[in-house]
Amino acid sequence: MSLLASPRKHSLRSAAVGRLRETGSVFAEDEADLLLATAATPAALDAMVERRAAGLPLEQVLGWAEFCGLRVAVAPGVFVPRRRTEFLAARAVALATAVPPGARAVVVDLCCGSGAVGAALAAAVPAPGAELHAADIDPAAVRCARRNIPATVGHVHQGDLYEALPDTVRGRIDVLVANVPYVPTDEVGLLPPEAREHEPLVALDGGADGLDILRRVTAGAPRWLAPGGHLLVETSARQAAAAAEVFHRSGLVPRVVTSEEQHATVVIGTPAA
Repeated sequence: MSLLASPRKHSLRSAAVGRLRETGSVFAEDEADLLLATAATPAALDAMVERRAAGLPLEQVLGWAEFCGLRVAVAPGVFVPRRRTEFLAARAVALATAVPPGARAVVVDLCCGSGAVGAALAAAVPAPGAELHAADIDPAAVRCARRNIPATVGHVHQGDLYEALPDTVRGRIDVLVANVPYVPTDEVGLLPPEAREHEPLVALDGGADGLDILRRVTAGAPRWLAPGGHLLVETSARQAAAAAEVFHRSGLVPRVVTSEEQHATVVIGTPAA
């Protein structure tokens, strides 16, 4: 039962808002309402408020993040899916639903983290659905992704990029989504404390120019994509041109798509003929 129905709701909310404001939260009221809606007891609410006050991302405190209309499970130490990545997921859904009628698209969520993109794809692709695979190198992320992508929906694998995937999908992937880490190493320290202190470095640090993992993903993509398949990678606006050049050098024909509203940039590549 939510504390929103408690006779003490107003006093509990006021205390939570006050504590969150003390720590600098600019959305204290909204955060307090979410915590009230989630906590089962006043003691649980106090514990959640203190965890948030200590700097944990709100989503990790709640245990979930909203993504593409879904409640995606998020655990401490796991990368929190960003709202801008909904743009990446939407582009992937559009491509996965464009396969010929009756065909079952093979879809892969690489560097899946919590599995948010894969879960969104599974929810959006109509019957007969897609053959869905997700993979991440981080064991904590894999455990979380298996909550969001149960075995009845898809397969979650642990390992380093393509090494984690079954050989049965080599050359058959219609849509390959990779939300790779793309923060340059020297800029990781400039991230908000919520990210740099509570999310895994492997999910943030993209190397000297932020493109190290992107290079590895694009280099392997032509061997794993089906004819006419697509690779989609999120990046930043200032890295887009360099990322598109990496696609080109790997034998992929790139195009850059952006959303000003979501502050999102995605590079989409298909194997050159």
